[in-house]
Amino acid sequence: MSAIRQFQSWLLHHWSTLDEEERGASLVEYALLVALIAMVCIAAVTALGETTSASMSEAVSQLG
Repeated sequence: MSAIRQFQSWLLHHWSTLDEEERGASLVEYALLVALIAMVCIAAVTALGETTSASMSEAVSQLG
């Protein structure tokens, strides 16, 4: 049997032995991880946006 077939067989065997609860738990963990990453990104964009806005306003006032 080729290595790919062996891997496929192993993967299908282990996938079929997973409980529905384990799959559900993994889904919840991934959803929480995505939510955390989204919150960090929003906070970073907000903080950088305010800093950039203040810097640009100061530059414009010095030019004009």
